[in-house]
Amino acid sequence: MSARDQEKISSEFDGKNVFVTGGSRGIGRAIANAFAERGARVAILFRFNEAAAKETLTGLCGTGHIVVQADIAKPDEVATAIASTIKQFGGLDIVINNAGIGIHHPLESTTYNDWQAAWRRTIDTNLHGPANVCFCAARYMIESGGGRIVNVTSRGAFRGEPTKPAYGASKAGLNSLSQSLAVGLAPYNIFVGAVAPGFVNTELTADRLQGKEGVEIRAQSPLNRVAEAREVAHAVLFLCSEGAEFSTGAIIDINGASYLRS
Repeated sequence: MSARDQEKISSEFDGKNVFVTGGSRGIGRAIANAFAERGARVAILFRFNEAAAKETLTGLCGTGHIVVQADIAKPDEVATAIASTIKQFGGLDIVINNAGIGIHHPLESTTYNDWQAAWRRTIDTNLHGPANVCFCAARYMIESGGGRIVNVTSRGAFRGEPTKPAYGASKAGLNSLSQSLAVGLAPYNIFVGAVAPGFVNTELTADRLQGKEGVEIRAQSPLNRVAEAREVAHAVLFLCSEGAEFSTGAIIDINGASYLRS
């Protein structure tokens, strides 16, 4: 790559202010790094792991990045986090809803009380939380002239999650929310998309991938591997880039052909 091309890439998001939920590790950390490498200022939202958030912050290229603490399952904390980010940055251009949880609750072996608790906690975190982030951010973007929102969903929204049904349902709902907002917010120059990863190699999945199960997981793809977090970040950057406006409403699969849909 020529120096001119490298300079173009590194300045692609110069002056942009980016808010990444779950940005302290895994896919969120890769997304934060990718934006920072291209000139953006990044706000890393974390729930409780402040050490991981600060470690990510320290590793980001450039200056002016911040960490923000909030539980996205709590509406008031979401509103405060968005308002604080806008105040510190002086604006907000891009929002990435990446934070999420997956609780195992297979129907045949879960008590009724635990079943209900798993559904409440999962939907609050994976769907209500991102919906509230979208609301607070989009209300600002409407007044400021536009922006980008990308929601990280999952392959599980399409193929089903038998041991984590609330997770699959929440991600399907997030896909639908993304498309509804793409239609509703287009007149305000706000573009909304989603990326739906399959299995991704992160510190959260390392133990499963290193064991016997890892062989079976990798074999789900004809590439015989799982995604790297940077590959998810690559798709996120595309949806946020200049020239991708007509891809609003798109859901990009990142699963190595392990699940195909048409």
